[in-house]
Amino acid sequence: MSTKRSFRVIFAFFFFLAVGLSANAVSKAADAPHVHVQLVVPVSGFTPGEPADAGLYFKIDTGWHIYWKNSGDAGEPPHIRWTLPEGITAEPLEFPVPKRLSLGPLMDFGYEDEVMFPLVLNVAQTVKAGPVLLHANVDWLVCRATCIPGKAELEVTRGIAPAPAEPIYLVSDRDLFKRLSGRLPIPLPSTSKAIFQPTKEGFQLTVETGRRELSATFFPEDQDILDNPAPQKLTPTATGLILDLKKDANLTANPSQLKGVLELSGGRAYEIVALPGSVLLPCGTGMMEEARTRDLMTLLRTSGLAFLGGLLLNLMPCVFPVLFLKGLALVNSGNEERHKLRAHGLVYAAGILVSFWALVGVLLSLRAAGATLGWGFQFQSPVFLSLMAGLLFFLGLSLAGQFEIGLTLTSAGGSLAQKQGYTGSFFTGVLAVVVATPCTAPFMGAAIGYALSQSALVTFAVFTALALGLAAPYVALTLQPAWTRLLPKPGAWMEVLRQAVAVPIFITVIWLAWVLAAAYGAGVLSALLASFLLLAIAGWFLGRWPVRRWAVTVAALILLGVVVLAVFGQRLVGESTGKTAQPGNADQNLVANGWQPWSPEAVSRYQAQGRPVFVDFTAAWCLSCQVNERVALNQPQVKQAFQSADVALLRADWTRHDEAITQALTALGRSGVPAYALYAPGETSPRLLPEVLTPGIVTDALSKLP
Repeated sequence: MSTKRSFRVIFAFFFFLAVGLSANAVSKAADAPHVHVQLVVPVSGFTPGEPADAGLYFKIDTGWHIYWKNSGDAGEPPHIRWTLPEGITAEPLEFPVPKRLSLGPLMDFGYEDEVMFPLVLNVAQTVKAGPVLLHANVDWLVCRATCIPGKAELEVTRGIAPAPAEPIYLVSDRDLFKRLSGRLPIPLPSTSKAIFQPTKEGFQLTVETGRRELSATFFPEDQDILDNPAPQKLTPTATGLILDLKKDANLTANPSQLKGVLELSGGRAYEIVALPGSVLLPCGTGMMEEARTRDLMTLLRTSGLAFLGGLLLNLMPCVFPVLFLKGLALVNSGNEERHKLRAHGLVYAAGILVSFWALVGVLLSLRAAGATLGWGFQFQSPVFLSLMAGLLFFLGLSLAGQFEIGLTLTSAGGSLAQKQGYTGSFFTGVLAVVVATPCTAPFMGAAIGYALSQSALVTFAVFTALALGLAAPYVALTLQPAWTRLLPKPGAWMEVLRQAVAVPIFITVIWLAWVLAAAYGAGVLSALLASFLLLAIAGWFLGRWPVRRWAVTVAALILLGVVVLAVFGQRLVGESTGKTAQPGNADQNLVANGWQPWSPEAVSRYQAQGRPVFVDFTAAWCLSCQVNERVALNQPQVKQAFQSADVALLRADWTRHDEAITQALTALGRSGVPAYALYAPGETSPRLLPEVLTPGIVTDALSKLP
């Protein structure tokens, strides 16, 4: 870096720091009855000619609400009036997707708990360097059984950089904006269509999305068009939905269009403008039978893909350590009676099935609560990663010979030992599911994405097929005892193999530690290493005094301390984010490797330039993603193909939860990573590549670009 550039960076840093410190003395927030309102401007300074994000944040008392731009039967949305210096202008507030709020016979559209109204500040190229004051007059209406109007004057001071420089973020504003600004509806894709047809009672709204929709709510942008409290009857179609909407009693003429927001399952929301047209209802026995047959065939095909994906999941590196464990167990039980072998296989399968059903229950519950999650979402939690790494480290110590799991229970009798064996098979199945979730095998992505967008019954069926595919190889081996003759006879080599199994277990532990460090920093990694020390001490107690009750008690207390330390590591995440996180560092590393950080705006910007766009949806904890990067995306011939086609490379990092990325994956029909989307110039819908890449797959897709 040149001396001149270094001086500019240092000057900009201290300039923005000084402006940020002075902003703390200015009132950017206000507390009013039942509402906390705050002006959010994530950057500490503006660059001339570059737009900047901002937002108006409301924290609302429980039971109270504020309003959407169409408030419904009563109410008034928030308003903001700016006093800005010359050269800075503010675009209108953007409104996230609202909720239907029933108040007796009335229906309002609004927000509870908290909401962010994003907006864009445009900064002219001619703005002079120095501090600028952003002043806003805000008014709102907050209601429950009664309504209370409120108003506040808010202002913040920000700086105008004397020269282009990397933005410096205010951590609290940045995190608040990032957490809440991704809830805006997006325009309906050009490949979809929305029309409406007047009826005697109101309107039939037909929307084609390319898939069968089982959940939908329409929020009209114009008032006095619909009877807001009336239920909206949904009729799914093979390619979308039909909504029956009741018109307002005072409506005298049909509107020229139905404009508003359509909220669908999985957190998808679209801005639609429906024009008049003919709605074809799926009526008649023949059409209904055809639709049911088509849906059944889709379900069977998707379940088949899920089963095949489960089979292939056994070959993925995530499940490799667990297969080692089951192979060792099968060798140990090679001389057992046939019915015992079969019982172990069925219990192992039961562990996998129960785990998948529990995962489905969590996903459906969170989906019903409005959350959008995907496959492997638990790996976005530092607590889960820490506990998972600790569990595998403890298991590795046992396999390496430090202590014997279950040895202290041998005095409880033979029946308990037998029960311990089946329990071990069950929880090995549970462990197989836990370590499988960061991997996506071929055929799994489309199957899981389809399942999570359908009814609970369909989701249950597809995940059950996936579970059966994962369990099938081991169950088949136990149900066919003749195949066990191919296994070697028990002997001293088994102890060596058992200790060798610890190697892939410890490799997995190293990988989990790397994921934690990459996503959450050195503070959480230090807590994890301390927990490893505690686990080693607990293992020493169990190995030194294997059948002593007091030793087991000491080890249990140490294990409890490990759990507490994992939770304490979660607190370190919040502290280290504010102290050490540099919002531009990760982006700079991407740019150095030819990639740019993903955002919907970046995709639109490059498409507007006529350039193809390749989006890599990835995560540090996704082993399939890392393999694809090394095997395909980082290969010289692939890089050359990207460069020759002038492809804009964007990387969407899902290591930590990002609502915008989650919604983008849902819109693509995927529920997790890896996912690869190639946007051709002039096409709004991307071309999806397989979950497992080769250089040939990527270069072939690029060769088909117009």
